[in-house]
Formats: sequence, C-alpha cells, structure tokens
Amino acid sequence: MPKKFLIIRFSSIGDIIQCMTAVDGILNHYPDAEIHWIARKDMSSFLAMDQRIHKVWGFDRQDGFKGILQQAKQLKQEKFDYVYDAHSNIRSLILKTVLAPIWKRCFGIGPKFTMRSKNRIKRVLLFKFGIDCFPMPFKGMLSFRKPLEKWGITNYSKVNEDWYFPLDLKEKINQQVFESLKGEKSKLITMVPSAAWQMKRWPVSHWQKLVNLLPDYHFMILAGPDDVFCKEIEEVAPDRVLNLSGKTNLLASCYLVQKSNLVISGDTGFLHAADKFKIPALSLMGPTAFGFTTGDHIKTLEVDMKCRPCTKDGSGKCKMNIYQQCMVDITPEWLADEVKMLMES
Repeated sequence: MPKKFLIIRFSSIGDIIQCMTAVDGILNHYPDAEIHWIARKDMSSFLAMDQRIHKVWGFDRQDGFKGILQQAKQLKQEKFDYVYDAHSNIRSLILKTVLAPIWKRCFGIGPKFTMRSKNRIKRVLLFKFGIDCFPMPFKGMLSFRKPLEKWGITNYSKVNEDWYFPLDLKEKINQQVFESLKGEKSKLITMVPSAAWQMKRWPVSHWQKLVNLLPDYHFMILAGPDDVFCKEIEEVAPDRVLNLSGKTNLLASCYLVQKSNLVISGDTGFLHAADKFKIPALSLMGPTAFGFTTGDHIKTLEVDMKCRPCTKDGSGKCKMNIYQQCMVDITPEWLADEVKMLMES
C-alpha cells in the first residue's frame, strides 16, 4: 500500500512555500505516497497550487484548543505512516501528542515522526548576544528538507513544475492585468514593497526613485489592503505603475508572481514563491536572518554590517543611528543597474 504522510505547517505564506519542497523529496523517495497537509485556514487555499498534495486540512484559529484537539482526532482516523511537524509550536505539539505519542514511538508503534527544530537556544545566542551558530546564509528551504533525512529522504532532483491555478482566476487576472497593460508585457516588473514588519521593508522613497530611474519599464505592485503607502509609489508614474494592493488574494498573487519577468522583493512570501517557481528575482535582504533563497535565479542584494542579522522576522528595534541602514544602503541606483542587467540579458 502507498505510504501516507502528514505535513504540519500552519503558517506563514513564506514558510509554507519553502516547506513545499518536502513534497518533492517525499515523492522522489515514495512516488506513490499520499500526502496530507494541515495549515491555517486562511493560508491553506494556495496549497492547491500543488495538486500532488492529496488533501489540505484547514485549521481555523478561532476554534482554539478545542478545535485543534477535535482535528487531531479526525487526523488520527487517517492512520498516517509518517508525520512531519514542520512548525514546532503549541498546536503542532497537540497534534503530535495525539497522532504520534512519545511512548508509542519509544516502542516503535504508530507513525514515524520527525520535526523541524526552531533552534531556540541558537536564536537567543544570535539575536541577544550576537553569537552566530547557524550556517549563513540560512536558507529556509534547505532547513525544511533536513528533518526528512531521518527517513532516508534526500533526493530533490525532480521538483514540481506543473502549478495549478483555476481557469476562472487566470482569466480574471489576464483581463485585469495583462490585457489592460499599457506598454510591452516584456517590460513589466513585479514589485513587492510590503512585508509583515516595517524594519525589513525597503524605504518608500527608494521605490519611488527606482521607478524614476527606469522610465522604459512598467511596474506591478503586489501588496495587501492595509498597505496604503503603495499609493505613494503609484503616484510617481501612474501611467507606468499598476497598484494591485488589496486587489488580489494569495492565490492570485502567486499566479502573478509565476507570470512575472522579474520580481523585486524584500524577505517576503512572494520572494520565496519566485524561488519556488524559478522566476528571476532581486532579493533585498536587511535585518532578518532566515529569509535567504535557494535558487541561482535569485540574486541577493545586501550590505555587510556587524549588526546583521538582528531579528528573525523584522520585529524589534533598529539599533543604528540611521534607521534601517542595512536597507537604506541598498540604493535605488544599485538596484536599477541590476534590473537593467537582468531584463536586458
């Protein structure tokens, strides 16, 4: 019978996309494997991009402890052969306790289990004391593969290239974006100026200047409904900047990334989507430690500073006199030159 796997990764979009590399490894080792995935309900929709995933279980955070316990009981009925906890938080601990209790594992009973550690002690040493015990640059996609070595899964040579997007979504996006585009589609650049935390965002004034430095190009902004600052970027050249902030959901935004010529982004989920889709991108890396990409088609721009990295996700306070200096010093002129080289090659 085919082996049955459960992957536990609730959020965030970037981590889920990087964790999707586990599906490649599992299927390279067990071609007939049946793979299930549990994710946060608001994050689960875009996992349908990879139709090799047999079933996606959506967890609603509002259901709380009682809800995760009920879902754990439902998952137990599936009788998984392998359980991979790729999140390592309280919710995944509850699932692990129900699906693969430690006493059973000690006696070799029940599903095999592996976990991606958050290396909390190493994080404290890095962010509190500046003692770096991580391999740098830290590539999240590789870290999601590491725990699978316990099961002999090491082959990632064959990866998914057949990404699924619903036909109605593609038609809507094609009409909304590509058919109404003023200018050549080959001159369109995707910008991702937002991020969950302010400190890892490239300054708005830099985005504005970049648009002015590249008058021969058109730009498409991907951002959320709360990212009102994107309007300031659009106003620099409204005839060349298509501001889609708040106008596309996660799945539609992923489709636009997949159709992009070039993506420019800080440490965001859409940068990792470009990495996964093999879309050329320029990565603007500042204070964060764990957002580095894996593929050779992504070029990382960064400034060497002793205080980097200072945060795991962009939260916290900048200690420099110039706020966000590690991002400020990635100049628009530098980025414009990189864009020209990539777009003209």
